[in-house]
Amino acid sequence: VIKCKAAVAWEAGKPLSLEEVEVAPPKAHEVRIKIIATAVCHTDAYTLSGADPEGCFPVILGHEGAGIVESVGEGVTKVKPGDTVIPLYIPQCGECKFCKNPKTNLCQKIRITQGKGLMPDGTSRFTCKGKQIYHFMGTSTFSEYTVVADISVAKIDAAAPLDKVCLLGCGISTGYGAAVNTAKVEPGSTCAVFGLGGVGLAVIMGCKIAGASRIIGIDLNKDKYAKAKEFGATECISPQDFKKPIQEVLVEMTDGGVDYSFECIGNVGVMRAALEACHKGWGVSVIVGVAAAGQEISTRPFQLVTGRTWKGTAFGGWKSVDSVPKLVTDYMSKKIKVDEFVTHTLPFDKINEAFELMHTGQ
Repeated sequence: VIKCKAAVAWEAGKPLSLEEVEVAPPKAHEVRIKIIATAVCHTDAYTLSGADPEGCFPVILGHEGAGIVESVGEGVTKVKPGDTVIPLYIPQCGECKFCKNPKTNLCQKIRITQGKGLMPDGTSRFTCKGKQIYHFMGTSTFSEYTVVADISVAKIDAAAPLDKVCLLGCGISTGYGAAVNTAKVEPGSTCAVFGLGGVGLAVIMGCKIAGASRIIGIDLNKDKYAKAKEFGATECISPQDFKKPIQEVLVEMTDGGVDYSFECIGNVGVMRAALEACHKGWGVSVIVGVAAAGQEISTRPFQLVTGRTWKGTAFGGWKSVDSVPKLVTDYMSKKIKVDEFVTHTLPFDKINEAFELMHTGQ
């Protein structure tokens, strides 16, 4: 058993608490990882807020991490102690019907136990002050050591800087994949990206790499426009600057609508606007943001009858074990940006400050 520091969420709506936790050794088909770097994501904040129907407490959150394998359980063959890895919130077992289907990346092998905050055998590897602590998204990267299933880990280039590539565990991969895998943006196309946080910037990067000729960024926070343009946005607009709905503005700006739109916020009203900003006959709108539990989307069916397509994406459609090492290689060869997404680097004990910076859009 390893004793180490972890940021524990004891209950919903309260700041994280830095505690000493015990991390049990990995059981069969499990891997214990020394986490070197982790990022914070709105999904962590969503669960912490209490709005997540799958949220269990007390829990160690975090799902964008990178580290070094410390030890492996029985039967683990794909990684060994000392390997550099990224834990994966969407695993890839290679055996379930989802893994065998090229149309999806949503491996279901451990979905049920992962959703309950437990390892595949139905137990936890974390204890603190004598209490069992739940896992989160199968990763729990807000701990100096974590245990994950062996199908939830990608071995990556040992030379990669872990304080940067941890971001490929969720945000950057999600946005980039939404553009190149889910939407399959084509050269010369016109795109609209709603929400210019980390995921939105990654979508812009994907649209640019795919050859889009016009990329319109949409956000209420104008402080984000300069960064969006660095990533490839050709122009940025705020819905607050117009009297009419933003979808009508976009339809006028683009001679009938955009070819591709992306919702990167998790707001059902914006999801509708993103669909309705698409061009009749061929426009495709991709939902990337996660809305709160119980919310529903709406539009007039005529929007779809007249040739628009509404899609969603999880982790950018990447089959995780296969794709994450390639994304790291693409970053190392400067095909994709990663460093530019990092705004602040803080010590682990300032994790609550990191959440504050995220909530203020910084």
